[in-house]
Amino acid sequence: MLWKFRPVIKGSPQSSAPIHGRGASWSPANGFEKLHVDLSDVDVDPAEAEERPRRATQYFRDGSKTIITRNNSPDVGFETSVNPYRGCEHGCIYCYARPTHEYLGFSAGLDFESKIMVKMNAPELLREELESPHWRPQVIVMSGVTDPYQPVEKQLRITRCCLEVLAQFRNPVAIITKNRLVTRDVDLLQELANFDAAAVNISITSLDPKLQRVLEPRTSSPEARLDAVKQLRAAGVPVGVMMAPIIPGLTDHEAPKILEACAKAGAQFAGYTIVRLPWAVAPLFEHWLEEHFPDRKEKVLGRIRNLRGNGRLNNSEWHTRMTGEGIFAEQIASLFEVGRRRAGIGARPHLSTAAFRRPREQLSLW
Repeated sequence: MLWKFRPVIKGSPQSSAPIHGRGASWSPANGFEKLHVDLSDVDVDPAEAEERPRRATQYFRDGSKTIITRNNSPDVGFETSVNPYRGCEHGCIYCYARPTHEYLGFSAGLDFESKIMVKMNAPELLREELESPHWRPQVIVMSGVTDPYQPVEKQLRITRCCLEVLAQFRNPVAIITKNRLVTRDVDLLQELANFDAAAVNISITSLDPKLQRVLEPRTSSPEARLDAVKQLRAAGVPVGVMMAPIIPGLTDHEAPKILEACAKAGAQFAGYTIVRLPWAVAPLFEHWLEEHFPDRKEKVLGRIRNLRGNGRLNNSEWHTRMTGEGIFAEQIASLFEVGRRRAGIGARPHLSTAAFRRPREQLSLW
């Protein structure tokens, strides 16, 4: 039996045209909710319907009591992460994290990128957890789910405050972001890098700014991301590139050029993942292709199904979910590896916990 997203209530796309500045143009029914308002229904208040194309971003306080998230997935590459935000205004249409918004009663579509949960007390929570004698020093990834440098970070500075805590404890951190704003915090990253305790992964999916603007509407441009690589390398902060995700039939052919451009900018390591379309992300992505690339839709979806096996658009099995399987997966892996070697990009750095300290314990010695 083929896997297919089946919400409790069926929902059809509520927009026939893209919304400027947004990745999704509709909100599919929440897979956990029995009630869903279809804004395309003729009985919906006309005034509310007129507001659809101009949905403003809303921010809500998140009441989480802990900040360090743990996972035991064998193919993720890290155990602990910190996510200052839930939901992401970047609006990347392919984002595998979109369904996590359904746990909050929101939609994986427009809600995910326009209703952002903000963990204002994240730095205080992080300090408490690092001070605990139960904390075993290890690499913390920021963020692992949503981008720690999404637009509102410029004003709220929650990620920066978390980095200040990590620098005080000298706990190693690996950052994943699509935003040049990470260069604002180069002073803290330098401080950690002096103890082999920092690395930054700049995510670059395409060098085509036109594609980037509709694929990842509120992210930094490809040029800005390359500039971030250049600035971080100049500052002595280990920096690499993540081609995440590679979309077969749409961005896979760019792999060698991306690696070459990143190497010239100073990237020292690189990695990639294949597009993942869990749950509601699949229909959102299909509708996005229809809006922006109708001529390529069947080709892209066909290759994704081939990568996932048995005609599915997603396969959540460990070890294959990140890279896919079959001939197209092998081609992408080969293209990436050849491009990486030609660009002279090496292995990821090993981050160290040797310098970890608890500041209050240090003060008590005096």
